[in-house]
Amino acid sequence: MYRMILAGAVALLAAAPSVQAQVEPFPPSFHTQQIATNGAVIHLRVGGSGPAVVLLHGYGETGDMWAPMAADLARDHTVIVPDLRGLGLSSKPEAGFDKKTQAGDIAGVLDALNIDRIDLVTHDIGNMVGFAFAAMHPEKVRRFALIDAPLPGVGPWEEIVKNPLLWHFRFGGPDMERLVAGRERIYLDRFWNEFSADPSRFTEASRAHYAALYALPGAMHSGFAQFAAFDQDAVDNKAVLASHGKLAMPVFAIGGEKSFGAGMAAAMRAAATDVREGIVPNSGHWIMEENPKATIALIRDFLEAGR
Repeated sequence: MYRMILAGAVALLAAAPSVQAQVEPFPPSFHTQQIATNGAVIHLRVGGSGPAVVLLHGYGETGDMWAPMAADLARDHTVIVPDLRGLGLSSKPEAGFDKKTQAGDIAGVLDALNIDRIDLVTHDIGNMVGFAFAAMHPEKVRRFALIDAPLPGVGPWEEIVKNPLLWHFRFGGPDMERLVAGRERIYLDRFWNEFSADPSRFTEASRAHYAALYALPGAMHSGFAQFAAFDQDAVDNKAVLASHGKLAMPVFAIGGEKSFGAGMAAAMRAAATDVREGIVPNSGHWIMEENPKATIALIRDFLEAGR
């Protein structure tokens, strides 16, 4: 089975030259590889040396968003940056977009790399995958930073999803893929514009890069499937909190000043016992596009505080 999955990933990589080179590349010391695990092939970038840190991206971007942070952390960390299943250059399976399954993808990647313990830094849907991983494997996570997105079924989730800006959480039906086919840039521009403090900071080069990646075969289907799984994610999150209790490792809940702000820490106190609050100033949701310097400084300070 994995041979067939890997063949599909190779085909996807063959299509990738049409995708514009990313705006800020990873340092040349980083390498890319594909790991077949858990019914998917996960594309990742690995570089640096020292304690391991995993960076998980969210919707509207890929692991490419983390390039500036990866370059900084690689000075004293082994940095692992996957594309979530179905997104970027990872394979596009038909199923498995609940965050519990995707946490299994991360576990498989770490097993393949022979890494037992990590720091975890996540954004947007990456928060949801990261929480599922940390809840299922608390012994593997030393410190956990989550940035600017809530967790399904946790804390004020039901109130948050009533916000009309989150209409896309329920955008579905048989025609959704047909409606955006060939119009991926139009669809994504709305997120980049509405969730930014200043849309001009999400540059044209970045928009073109990510729009091309989301136009790859199966990518929009996978993106919609990430949202469609939220109801199951809420059930899974409530169950794991009921059975295992709140996360005990140090948690850094960061919000964009013009986005979730201090609400991130307030929401995470429903899921973790040791929550520190952080705010990325002068930024909306797209923290690595809008204020990467401040975001990197917040993350580095948090990771170093536990050394």
